[in-house]
Amino acid sequence: MVSTLKLPVGIENFEEIRRLGFYYVDKTKLIEQLMATGGKVILFTRPRRFGKTLNMSMLKAFLETGADVSLFEGLYIAENEALCDEYMGKYPVIFLSLKSVEGLNFEAAKYRITELIGREAQRFDFLLESDNLSDDEKLQYKAITGMQNGKFSMDEDILGSSIQILSYLLCRHFGQKAVILIDEYDVPLDKAFENGYYQEMVSLIIGLFGMALKTNDSLAFAVLTGCLHITKESIFTGLNNFKVLSILDSRFDEQFGFTDYEVKKILEDYGLASHFEETKEWYDGYHFGKADIYCPWDVINYVDQLKYDQTAEPQDFWSNSSGNAIVRRLIDKADVSTKNEIERLIAGESIEKDVAPELTYDEIDKSIENLWSVLFTTGYLTHKGRTESGKYRLVIPNREVRNLFVKKIREWFSDVTRNDGETLDKLCNAFVNRDVEKIEKIFGDYLWNTISIRDTAVAKEKKENFYHGILLGLLGYKSSWLIKSNAESGTGYSDILVEVPTNRTGIVIELKYAENGDLDAACEEALKQIKEKDYVAKLKQDGMKNFIRYGIACFKKVCKVALGE
Repeated sequence: MVSTLKLPVGIENFEEIRRLGFYYVDKTKLIEQLMATGGKVILFTRPRRFGKTLNMSMLKAFLETGADVSLFEGLYIAENEALCDEYMGKYPVIFLSLKSVEGLNFEAAKYRITELIGREAQRFDFLLESDNLSDDEKLQYKAITGMQNGKFSMDEDILGSSIQILSYLLCRHFGQKAVILIDEYDVPLDKAFENGYYQEMVSLIIGLFGMALKTNDSLAFAVLTGCLHITKESIFTGLNNFKVLSILDSRFDEQFGFTDYEVKKILEDYGLASHFEETKEWYDGYHFGKADIYCPWDVINYVDQLKYDQTAEPQDFWSNSSGNAIVRRLIDKADVSTKNEIERLIAGESIEKDVAPELTYDEIDKSIENLWSVLFTTGYLTHKGRTESGKYRLVIPNREVRNLFVKKIREWFSDVTRNDGETLDKLCNAFVNRDVEKIEKIFGDYLWNTISIRDTAVAKEKKENFYHGILLGLLGYKSSWLIKSNAESGTGYSDILVEVPTNRTGIVIELKYAENGDLDAACEEALKQIKEKDYVAKLKQDGMKNFIRYGIACFKKVCKVALGE
Protein backbone atom coordinates (compact mmCIF):
# COMPACT_ATOMS: atom_id res chain seq x y z
CA MET A 1 0.00 0.00 0.00
CA VAL A 2 1.39 3.40 -1.05
CA SER A 3 2.11 5.75 1.87
CA THR A 4 -0.10 8.81 2.20
CA LEU A 5 2.15 10.51 4.78
CA LYS A 6 3.37 13.98 3.92
CA LEU A 7 7.10 14.34 3.39
CA PRO A 8 8.87 16.78 5.74
CA VAL A 9 10.39 19.07 3.12
CA GLY A 10 12.26 21.78 5.00
CA ILE A 11 10.90 20.68 8.42
CA GLU A 12 13.69 20.18 10.95
CA ASN A 13 11.66 19.93 14.16
CA PHE A 14 11.24 16.37 15.44
CA GLU A 15 8.16 17.15 17.51
CA GLU A 16 6.42 18.81 14.57
CA ILE A 17 7.18 15.87 12.29
CA ARG A 18 5.83 13.34 14.80
CA ARG A 19 2.77 15.30 15.96
CA LEU A 20 1.61 16.30 12.48
CA GLY A 21 2.11 12.87 10.93
CA PHE A 22 4.98 13.47 8.54
CA TYR A 23 7.13 10.64 7.21
CA TYR A 24 10.08 10.05 9.54
CA VAL A 25 13.23 8.03 8.95
CA ASP A 26 14.00 6.61 12.38
CA LYS A 27 17.32 7.92 13.71
CA THR A 28 16.57 7.37 17.41
CA LYS A 29 19.37 4.82 17.69
CA LEU A 30 21.50 7.95 18.00
CA ILE A 31 20.16 8.37 21.54
CA GLU A 32 21.19 4.86 22.56
CA GLN A 33 24.65 5.28 21.06
CA LEU A 34 25.07 8.70 22.67
CA MET A 35 24.19 7.46 26.15
CA ALA A 36 26.61 4.55 25.75
CA THR A 37 29.41 6.79 24.50
CA GLY A 38 29.51 9.14 27.46
CA GLY A 39 31.67 12.24 27.28
CA LYS A 40 31.11 15.65 28.76
CA VAL A 41 31.09 17.43 25.39
CA ILE A 42 30.52 15.72 22.04
CA LEU A 43 30.87 17.40 18.64
CA PHE A 44 29.37 15.90 15.48
CA THR A 45 30.82 17.35 12.27
CA ARG A 46 28.76 16.73 9.13
CA PRO A 47 28.05 18.65 5.91
CA ARG A 48 25.03 20.93 5.80
CA ARG A 49 21.62 19.44 4.97
CA PHE A 50 22.46 16.06 6.54
CA GLY A 51 19.89 16.11 9.34
CA LYS A 52 21.93 17.68 12.13
CA THR A 53 19.19 20.04 13.31
CA LEU A 54 16.49 17.35 13.17
CA ASN A 55 18.63 14.99 15.23
CA MET A 56 19.35 17.70 17.79
CA SER A 57 15.63 18.52 18.15
CA MET A 58 15.01 14.78 18.58
CA LEU A 59 17.53 14.69 21.43
CA LYS A 60 15.81 17.68 23.04
CA ALA A 61 12.37 16.02 22.74
CA PHE A 62 13.71 12.85 24.38
CA LEU A 63 15.82 14.29 27.19
CA GLU A 64 13.89 17.37 28.29
CA THR A 65 11.78 17.32 31.46
CA GLY A 66 8.15 16.71 30.61
CA ALA A 67 9.06 14.65 27.52
CA ASP A 68 6.08 13.28 25.59
CA VAL A 69 6.46 9.48 25.46
CA SER A 70 4.00 9.24 22.57
CA LEU A 71 6.42 11.02 20.21
CA PHE A 72 8.68 7.97 20.34
CA GLU A 73 6.05 5.23 20.07
CA GLY A 74 6.95 2.70 17.39
CA LEU A 75 10.51 4.02 17.06
CA TYR A 76 13.72 2.13 17.73
CA ILE A 77 14.51 3.78 21.06
CA ALA A 78 11.13 2.85 22.58
CA GLU A 79 12.19 -0.81 22.55
CA ASN A 80 14.98 -0.01 25.02
CA GLU A 81 12.74 0.43 28.04
CA ALA A 82 15.57 0.50 30.57
CA LEU A 83 17.30 3.39 28.76
CA CYS A 84 14.03 5.29 28.40
CA ASP A 85 13.35 4.88 32.11
CA GLU A 86 16.81 6.19 32.97
CA TYR A 87 17.12 9.16 30.61
CA MET A 88 13.81 10.11 29.01
CA GLY A 89 12.47 13.41 30.34
CA LYS A 90 15.11 13.63 33.04
CA TYR A 91 17.02 16.82 32.15
CA PRO A 92 16.48 20.53 31.77
CA VAL A 93 17.65 21.20 28.19
CA ILE A 94 19.04 24.38 26.63
CA PHE A 95 18.76 24.15 22.84
CA LEU A 96 20.40 26.77 20.61
CA SER A 97 20.64 26.54 16.82
CA LEU A 98 23.15 29.11 15.56
CA LYS A 99 22.43 28.51 11.85
CA SER A 100 20.64 31.86 11.49
CA VAL A 101 23.34 33.94 13.19
CA GLU A 102 24.77 36.35 10.64
CA GLY A 103 25.14 40.04 9.95
CA LEU A 104 27.11 42.47 7.83
CA ASN A 105 28.93 43.66 10.94
CA PHE A 106 29.81 42.27 14.37
CA GLU A 107 27.19 44.26 16.29
CA ALA A 108 24.38 42.88 14.11
CA ALA A 109 25.61 39.28 14.47
CA LYS A 110 26.17 39.70 18.22
CA TYR A 111 22.59 40.86 18.64
CA ARG A 112 21.35 37.78 16.76
CA ILE A 113 23.11 35.63 19.38
CA THR A 114 21.75 37.81 22.19
CA GLU A 115 18.22 37.42 20.80
CA LEU A 116 18.63 33.67 20.32
CA ILE A 117 19.76 33.09 23.92
CA GLY A 118 17.16 35.51 25.26
CA ARG A 119 14.32 33.73 23.48
CA GLU A 120 15.53 30.33 24.66
CA ALA A 121 15.68 31.65 28.24
CA GLN A 122 12.11 32.94 27.94
CA ARG A 123 10.94 29.32 27.64
CA PHE A 124 11.85 28.94 31.30
CA ASP A 125 9.84 31.87 32.71
CA PHE A 126 8.71 29.60 35.55
CA LEU A 127 12.12 30.34 37.08
CA LEU A 128 10.74 33.71 38.23
CA GLU A 129 8.33 31.85 40.53
CA SER A 130 10.76 29.12 41.61
CA ASP A 131 11.04 28.48 45.36
CA ASN A 132 14.53 27.10 44.74
CA LEU A 133 15.95 30.38 43.43
CA SER A 134 16.96 33.40 45.52
CA ASP A 135 15.92 36.92 44.62
CA ASP A 136 19.43 37.60 43.30
CA GLU A 137 19.28 34.52 41.09
CA LYS A 138 15.94 35.69 39.73
CA LEU A 139 17.57 39.02 38.92
CA GLN A 140 20.19 37.14 36.93
CA TYR A 141 17.39 35.49 34.93
CA LYS A 142 15.84 38.90 34.30
CA ALA A 143 19.20 40.20 33.08
CA ILE A 144 19.16 37.50 30.36
CA THR A 145 15.52 37.94 29.33
CA GLY A 146 15.09 41.68 29.94
CA MET A 147 13.95 43.87 27.03
CA GLN A 148 14.07 47.56 26.24
CA ASN A 149 12.22 49.20 23.34
CA GLY A 150 11.29 45.74 22.04
CA LYS A 151 14.89 44.47 21.97
CA PHE A 152 16.79 42.24 24.35
CA SER A 153 18.90 44.44 26.59
CA MET A 154 21.46 41.87 27.79
CA ASP A 155 24.86 43.57 28.13
CA GLU A 156 28.12 42.08 26.86
CA ASP A 157 29.29 40.83 30.26
CA ILE A 158 26.05 38.97 30.88
CA LEU A 159 25.98 37.65 27.29
CA GLY A 160 29.36 35.95 27.68
CA SER A 161 28.17 33.97 30.71
CA SER A 162 24.46 33.74 29.77
CA ILE A 163 24.40 30.05 28.81
CA GLN A 164 26.31 29.10 31.95
CA ILE A 165 24.00 31.23 34.13
CA LEU A 166 20.89 29.71 32.53
CA SER A 167 22.17 26.16 33.10
CA TYR A 168 22.96 27.05 36.74
CA LEU A 169 19.46 28.44 37.33
CA LEU A 170 17.83 25.39 35.72
CA CYS A 171 20.01 23.07 37.80
CA ARG A 172 19.00 24.96 40.97
CA HIS A 173 15.30 24.74 40.10
CA PHE A 174 15.19 21.08 39.04
CA GLY A 175 17.96 19.70 41.23
CA GLN A 176 19.37 18.14 38.07
CA LYS A 177 22.30 19.22 35.90
CA ALA A 178 21.38 20.61 32.47
CA VAL A 179 22.00 19.33 28.97
CA ILE A 180 23.22 21.92 26.46
CA LEU A 181 22.57 21.35 22.75
CA ILE A 182 24.25 23.76 20.31
CA ASP A 183 23.41 23.21 16.66
CA GLU A 184 25.58 24.56 13.80
CA TYR A 185 28.02 26.12 16.24
CA ASP A 186 30.42 27.27 13.50
CA VAL A 187 27.95 29.20 11.31
CA PRO A 188 28.59 32.52 13.14
CA LEU A 189 32.33 32.05 12.53
CA ASP A 190 31.76 31.30 8.85
CA LYS A 191 29.59 34.40 8.38
CA ALA A 192 32.03 36.52 10.38
CA PHE A 193 34.88 35.39 8.14
CA GLU A 194 32.88 36.32 5.03
CA ASN A 195 32.02 39.77 6.38
CA GLY A 196 35.29 40.81 8.00
CA TYR A 197 34.72 40.59 11.76
CA TYR A 198 36.16 37.14 12.38
CA GLN A 199 38.38 37.86 15.41
CA GLU A 200 35.58 39.63 17.27
CA MET A 201 33.26 36.67 16.75
CA VAL A 202 35.98 34.21 17.81
CA SER A 203 36.36 36.11 21.08
CA LEU A 204 32.61 36.07 21.71
CA ILE A 205 32.27 32.34 20.97
CA ILE A 206 35.27 31.50 23.16
CA GLY A 207 33.63 33.39 26.02
CA LEU A 208 30.25 31.72 25.55
CA PHE A 209 31.63 28.20 25.19
CA GLY A 210 34.33 28.63 27.81
CA MET A 211 31.81 29.51 30.51
CA ALA A 212 29.14 27.02 29.37
CA LEU A 213 31.25 23.98 28.51
CA LYS A 214 34.58 24.16 30.34
CA THR A 215 33.99 25.49 33.85
CA ASN A 216 30.34 24.66 34.37
CA ASP A 217 29.41 22.53 37.41
CA SER A 218 25.76 22.68 36.31
CA LEU A 219 26.42 20.81 33.05
CA ALA A 220 25.38 17.16 32.70
CA PHE A 221 26.71 16.94 29.14
CA ALA A 222 26.66 18.91 25.90
CA VAL A 223 26.22 17.97 22.24
CA LEU A 224 27.28 20.26 19.41
CA THR A 225 27.03 19.99 15.65
CA GLY A 226 28.83 21.85 12.86
CA CYS A 227 30.60 21.45 9.53
CA LEU A 228 34.15 22.09 10.72
CA HIS A 229 36.11 21.05 13.80
CA ILE A 230 37.61 24.34 14.90
CA THR A 231 40.10 23.95 17.76
CA LYS A 232 43.01 26.24 17.05
CA GLU A 233 41.14 29.31 18.23
CA SER A 234 41.00 27.55 21.65
CA ILE A 235 37.22 27.28 21.46
CA PHE A 236 37.37 23.75 22.84
CA THR A 237 40.74 23.60 24.57
CA GLY A 238 40.68 22.74 28.25
CA LEU A 239 37.58 20.56 27.95
CA ASN A 240 37.72 17.28 29.83
CA ASN A 241 36.57 14.17 27.95
CA PHE A 242 35.84 16.10 24.74
CA LYS A 243 34.96 13.89 21.76
CA VAL A 244 34.85 14.79 18.10
CA LEU A 245 32.83 12.46 15.88
CA SER A 246 33.64 13.48 12.30
CA ILE A 247 32.73 11.99 8.94
CA LEU A 248 35.84 9.83 9.28
CA ASP A 249 34.62 8.20 12.50
CA SER A 250 32.77 4.88 12.22
CA ARG A 251 30.72 5.62 15.34
CA PHE A 252 27.32 7.13 14.53
CA ASP A 253 28.16 6.77 10.82
CA GLU A 254 24.57 5.89 9.84
CA GLN A 255 22.79 8.43 12.05
CA PHE A 256 23.23 11.49 9.81
CA GLY A 257 21.99 11.00 6.26
CA PHE A 258 20.17 8.04 4.71
CA THR A 259 21.49 4.55 4.05
CA ASP A 260 20.80 2.40 0.98
CA TYR A 261 18.18 0.46 2.92
CA GLU A 262 16.41 3.63 4.10
CA VAL A 263 16.30 5.12 0.60
CA LYS A 264 14.93 1.90 -0.89
CA LYS A 265 12.25 1.82 1.80
CA ILE A 266 11.19 5.44 1.21
CA LEU A 267 10.87 4.80 -2.51
CA GLU A 268 8.97 1.54 -1.95
CA ASP A 269 6.66 3.20 0.60
CA TYR A 270 5.60 5.73 -2.04
CA GLY A 271 5.43 3.26 -4.94
CA LEU A 272 8.57 4.69 -6.53
CA ALA A 273 10.97 1.74 -6.33
CA SER A 274 11.77 2.01 -10.05
CA HIS A 275 13.50 5.35 -9.41
CA PHE A 276 16.19 3.91 -7.15
CA GLU A 277 19.03 3.92 -9.70
CA GLU A 278 18.82 7.60 -10.60
CA THR A 279 18.34 8.50 -6.93
CA LYS A 280 21.55 6.64 -6.17
CA GLU A 281 23.46 8.21 -9.08
CA TRP A 282 22.46 11.74 -8.10
CA TYR A 283 22.37 11.74 -4.30
CA ASP A 284 24.43 8.82 -2.93
CA GLY A 285 28.21 8.56 -2.79
CA TYR A 286 29.08 10.09 0.60
CA HIS A 287 31.28 7.94 2.79
CA PHE A 288 30.93 8.49 6.55
CA GLY A 289 32.98 6.13 8.69
CA LYS A 290 32.21 2.70 7.20
CA ALA A 291 28.80 3.66 5.81
CA ASP A 292 27.75 4.79 2.34
CA ILE A 293 25.31 7.67 2.79
CA TYR A 294 22.79 9.67 0.75
CA CYS A 295 22.06 13.35 1.33
CA PRO A 296 18.64 13.27 3.07
CA TRP A 297 17.66 16.77 1.89
CA ASP A 298 17.98 15.64 -1.72
CA VAL A 299 16.17 12.34 -1.28
CA ILE A 300 13.19 13.89 0.54
CA ASN A 301 12.87 16.67 -2.06
CA TYR A 302 13.16 14.27 -5.01
CA VAL A 303 10.65 11.76 -3.62
CA ASP A 304 8.24 14.62 -2.88
CA GLN A 305 8.58 15.73 -6.49
CA LEU A 306 8.09 12.20 -7.83
CA LYS A 307 4.89 11.77 -5.80
CA TYR A 308 3.22 14.28 -8.10
CA ASP A 309 5.14 13.64 -11.31
CA GLN A 310 6.81 10.28 -11.85
CA THR A 311 8.54 11.61 -14.97
CA ALA A 312 10.33 14.32 -12.95
CA GLU A 313 14.09 14.47 -13.48
CA PRO A 314 16.52 14.70 -10.52
CA GLN A 315 17.55 18.25 -9.62
CA ASP A 316 20.37 19.97 -7.76
CA PHE A 317 18.51 20.38 -4.46
CA TRP A 318 21.49 20.40 -2.07
CA SER A 319 23.84 22.50 -4.19
CA ASN A 320 21.12 25.08 -4.87
CA SER A 321 20.46 25.62 -1.14
CA SER A 322 23.66 27.64 -0.59
CA GLY A 323 26.04 30.01 -2.34
CA ASN A 324 28.77 27.35 -2.65
CA ALA A 325 31.46 30.03 -2.40
CA ILE A 326 34.09 27.50 -1.32
CA VAL A 327 34.05 25.78 -4.75
CA ARG A 328 34.48 29.10 -6.55
CA ARG A 329 37.30 29.97 -4.14
CA LEU A 330 39.16 26.81 -5.17
CA ILE A 331 38.68 27.52 -8.89
CA ASP A 332 39.80 31.15 -8.52
CA LYS A 333 43.01 30.07 -6.77
CA ALA A 334 43.73 27.08 -9.03
CA ASP A 335 47.14 26.85 -10.66
CA VAL A 336 47.86 24.50 -13.59
CA SER A 337 48.27 21.52 -11.27
CA THR A 338 45.03 22.20 -9.40
CA LYS A 339 43.11 22.73 -12.65
CA ASN A 340 44.31 19.32 -13.76
CA GLU A 341 43.12 17.80 -10.47
CA ILE A 342 39.68 19.41 -10.86
CA GLU A 343 39.46 18.01 -14.39
CA ARG A 344 40.29 14.54 -13.11
CA LEU A 345 37.62 14.78 -10.42
CA ILE A 346 34.96 15.82 -12.94
CA ALA A 347 36.04 12.95 -15.18
CA GLY A 348 35.18 10.57 -12.34
CA GLU A 349 38.74 9.93 -11.16
CA SER A 350 40.20 10.32 -7.66
CA ILE A 351 42.99 12.54 -6.42
CA GLU A 352 45.23 11.78 -3.45
CA LYS A 353 45.34 14.38 -0.68
CA ASP A 354 46.21 14.81 2.97
CA VAL A 355 43.16 15.97 4.91
CA ALA A 356 43.50 18.39 7.80
CA PRO A 357 40.63 17.60 10.21
CA GLU A 358 41.11 20.84 12.17
CA LEU A 359 41.16 24.19 10.40
CA THR A 360 40.30 27.75 11.33
CA TYR A 361 38.35 29.87 8.86
CA ASP A 362 41.22 32.30 8.48
CA GLU A 363 43.47 29.40 7.44
CA ILE A 364 41.20 28.29 4.59
CA ASP A 365 42.68 30.69 2.03
CA LYS A 366 46.30 30.21 3.06
CA SER A 367 46.84 27.25 0.75
CA ILE A 368 45.12 25.18 -1.91
CA GLU A 369 45.65 22.12 0.31
CA ASN A 370 43.51 23.70 3.02
CA LEU A 371 40.73 24.29 0.50
CA TRP A 372 40.77 20.59 -0.44
CA SER A 373 40.32 19.72 3.24
CA VAL A 374 37.35 22.07 3.62
CA LEU A 375 35.72 20.75 0.44
CA PHE A 376 36.01 17.27 1.92
CA THR A 377 34.68 18.23 5.35
CA THR A 378 31.72 20.17 3.95
CA GLY A 379 30.53 17.45 1.56
CA TYR A 380 31.68 18.67 -1.85
CA LEU A 381 34.12 15.78 -1.94
CA THR A 382 34.14 12.37 -0.29
CA HIS A 383 36.74 9.63 -0.12
CA LYS A 384 37.25 6.12 -1.40
CA GLY A 385 39.79 4.79 1.04
CA ARG A 386 43.38 5.70 1.80
CA THR A 387 46.77 5.08 0.24
CA GLU A 388 49.60 3.28 2.00
CA SER A 389 51.07 6.67 2.90
CA GLY A 390 47.81 7.73 4.60
CA LYS A 391 46.52 10.12 1.94
CA TYR A 392 42.80 10.07 1.14
CA ARG A 393 41.53 9.20 -2.33
CA LEU A 394 39.13 12.10 -2.83
CA VAL A 395 36.28 11.94 -5.35
CA ILE A 396 33.18 13.93 -6.25
CA PRO A 397 30.36 12.00 -4.55
CA ASN A 398 27.60 12.09 -7.14
CA ARG A 399 26.06 13.65 -10.23
CA GLU A 400 24.50 16.55 -8.31
CA VAL A 401 27.82 17.79 -6.91
CA ARG A 402 29.54 17.21 -10.26
CA ASN A 403 26.95 19.51 -11.84
CA LEU A 404 27.76 22.10 -9.20
CA PHE A 405 31.46 22.03 -10.08
CA VAL A 406 30.59 22.38 -13.77
CA LYS A 407 28.31 25.34 -13.05
CA LYS A 408 30.96 27.12 -11.00
CA ILE A 409 33.62 26.49 -13.67
CA ARG A 410 31.36 28.05 -16.31
CA GLU A 411 30.71 31.08 -14.10
CA TRP A 412 34.45 31.46 -13.53
CA PHE A 413 35.23 31.14 -17.25
CA SER A 414 32.57 33.71 -18.11
CA ASP A 415 33.98 36.18 -15.56
CA VAL A 416 37.57 35.67 -16.73
CA THR A 417 36.84 36.06 -20.44
CA ARG A 418 34.61 39.10 -19.91
CA ASN A 419 37.72 41.05 -18.98
CA ASP A 420 39.61 39.95 -22.09
CA GLY A 421 37.95 42.20 -24.66
CA GLU A 422 40.87 42.70 -27.05
CA THR A 423 41.39 38.95 -27.56
CA LEU A 424 37.67 38.27 -27.88
CA ASP A 425 37.40 41.00 -30.52
CA LYS A 426 40.18 39.33 -32.52
CA LEU A 427 38.47 35.93 -32.26
CA CYS A 428 35.09 37.26 -33.43
CA ASN A 429 36.67 39.16 -36.33
CA ALA A 430 38.56 36.02 -37.34
CA PHE A 431 35.23 34.22 -37.83
CA VAL A 432 34.05 36.99 -40.16
CA ASN A 433 37.40 37.12 -42.01
CA ARG A 434 37.57 33.32 -42.53
CA ASP A 435 40.90 33.27 -40.64
CA VAL A 436 40.99 29.59 -39.66
CA GLU A 437 44.48 29.71 -38.13
CA LYS A 438 43.62 32.61 -35.82
CA ILE A 439 40.39 30.94 -34.72
CA GLU A 440 42.30 27.74 -33.94
CA LYS A 441 44.96 29.59 -31.97
CA ILE A 442 42.70 31.81 -29.88
CA PHE A 443 40.01 29.17 -29.22
CA GLY A 444 42.77 26.64 -28.49
CA ASP A 445 44.38 29.03 -25.99
CA TYR A 446 41.08 29.42 -24.17
CA LEU A 447 40.65 25.64 -24.04
CA TRP A 448 44.15 25.25 -22.67
CA ASN A 449 43.63 27.83 -19.94
CA THR A 450 40.18 26.73 -18.80
CA ILE A 451 39.18 23.67 -16.77
CA SER A 452 37.92 21.00 -19.10
CA ILE A 453 34.60 19.43 -18.16
CA ARG A 454 35.17 16.02 -19.67
CA ASP A 455 32.98 13.77 -17.59
CA THR A 456 33.86 10.23 -18.71
CA ALA A 457 30.46 9.03 -17.53
CA VAL A 458 28.47 11.08 -20.04
CA ALA A 459 27.70 10.57 -23.72
CA LYS A 460 29.64 12.15 -26.58
CA GLU A 461 26.82 14.65 -27.15
CA LYS A 462 27.20 16.02 -23.62
CA LYS A 463 30.96 16.37 -24.06
CA GLU A 464 30.26 18.41 -27.17
CA ASN A 465 27.98 20.62 -25.07
CA PHE A 466 30.99 21.70 -22.99
CA TYR A 467 32.88 23.05 -26.03
CA HIS A 468 29.66 24.42 -27.49
CA GLY A 469 29.06 26.39 -24.27
CA ILE A 470 32.57 27.86 -24.23
CA LEU A 471 32.41 29.03 -27.85
CA LEU A 472 28.92 30.42 -27.39
CA GLY A 473 30.14 32.47 -24.45
CA LEU A 474 33.14 33.80 -26.38
CA LEU A 475 31.09 34.86 -29.41
CA GLY A 476 28.59 36.52 -27.09
CA TYR A 477 31.15 39.30 -26.60
CA LYS A 478 29.80 40.94 -29.78
CA SER A 479 26.62 42.55 -28.51
CA SER A 480 25.60 43.66 -32.03
CA TRP A 481 25.60 40.08 -33.32
CA LEU A 482 22.51 37.86 -33.17
CA ILE A 483 23.61 34.44 -31.95
CA LYS A 484 21.31 31.43 -31.91
CA SER A 485 22.11 28.14 -30.22
CA ASN A 486 20.61 24.83 -31.39
CA ALA A 487 18.29 26.72 -33.72
CA GLU A 488 15.99 24.83 -36.06
CA SER A 489 17.32 25.31 -39.57
CA GLY A 490 16.80 23.31 -42.74
CA THR A 491 16.11 19.70 -41.71
CA GLY A 492 17.78 19.79 -38.31
CA TYR A 493 19.15 21.87 -35.44
CA SER A 494 22.43 23.66 -36.00
CA ASP A 495 24.88 24.12 -33.10
CA ILE A 496 25.47 27.85 -33.52
CA LEU A 497 24.08 30.38 -36.04
CA VAL A 498 25.51 33.90 -36.08
CA GLU A 499 23.99 36.87 -37.90
CA VAL A 500 26.49 39.72 -38.39
CA PRO A 501 24.93 43.03 -39.49
CA THR A 502 28.09 43.99 -41.41
CA ASN A 503 27.51 42.95 -45.07
CA ARG A 504 24.59 40.79 -43.78
CA THR A 505 26.94 37.91 -43.07
CA GLY A 506 25.58 34.62 -41.72
CA ILE A 507 27.89 32.13 -39.99
CA VAL A 508 27.11 28.44 -39.32
CA ILE A 509 29.23 26.58 -36.76
CA GLU A 510 28.95 22.84 -36.11
CA LEU A 511 31.00 21.40 -33.23
CA LYS A 512 32.08 17.78 -32.88
CA TYR A 513 33.89 15.94 -30.11
CA ALA A 514 36.57 13.71 -31.68
CA GLU A 515 36.11 10.69 -29.43
CA ASN A 516 39.05 8.86 -31.04
CA GLY A 517 41.25 11.95 -31.40
CA ASP A 518 40.83 12.16 -35.21
CA LEU A 519 40.18 15.91 -35.52
CA ASP A 520 40.29 16.03 -39.32
CA ALA A 521 37.59 13.37 -39.66
CA ALA A 522 35.42 15.12 -37.08
CA CYS A 523 35.72 18.43 -38.98
CA GLU A 524 34.70 16.71 -42.21
CA GLU A 525 31.71 15.15 -40.45
CA ALA A 526 30.66 18.57 -39.14
CA LEU A 527 30.88 20.25 -42.56
CA LYS A 528 29.03 17.36 -44.19
CA GLN A 529 26.22 17.73 -41.62
CA ILE A 530 25.94 21.49 -42.32
CA LYS A 531 25.56 20.79 -46.02
CA GLU A 532 23.23 17.78 -45.82
CA LYS A 533 20.89 19.39 -43.30
CA ASP A 534 20.99 22.78 -45.04
CA TYR A 535 21.70 24.77 -41.88
CA VAL A 536 22.14 27.92 -44.00
CA ALA A 537 18.38 27.93 -44.71
CA LYS A 538 17.49 29.81 -41.53
CA LEU A 539 20.10 32.47 -42.23
CA LYS A 540 18.68 32.96 -45.71
CA GLN A 541 15.18 33.33 -44.25
CA ASP A 542 16.52 36.08 -41.96
CA GLY A 543 17.89 38.05 -44.92
CA MET A 544 21.58 37.14 -44.71
CA LYS A 545 23.42 37.42 -48.06
CA ASN A 546 26.92 36.09 -47.36
CA PHE A 547 27.46 32.70 -45.74
CA ILE A 548 30.41 31.15 -43.91
CA ARG A 549 30.45 27.52 -42.73
CA TYR A 550 32.77 26.19 -40.01
CA GLY A 551 33.32 22.64 -38.83
CA ILE A 552 35.12 22.65 -35.49
CA ALA A 553 36.46 19.49 -33.82
CA CYS A 554 37.65 19.29 -30.22
CA PHE A 555 39.48 16.65 -28.26
CA LYS A 556 40.54 17.29 -24.67
CA LYS A 557 42.22 20.73 -24.90
CA VAL A 558 42.94 20.71 -28.64
CA CYS A 559 40.78 22.05 -31.44
CA LYS A 560 40.77 21.96 -35.24
CA VAL A 561 38.85 24.39 -37.45
CA ALA A 562 37.83 23.69 -41.06
CA LEU A 563 36.20 26.13 -43.47
CA GLY A 564 33.37 24.81 -45.66
CA GLU A 565 32.40 25.73 -49.17
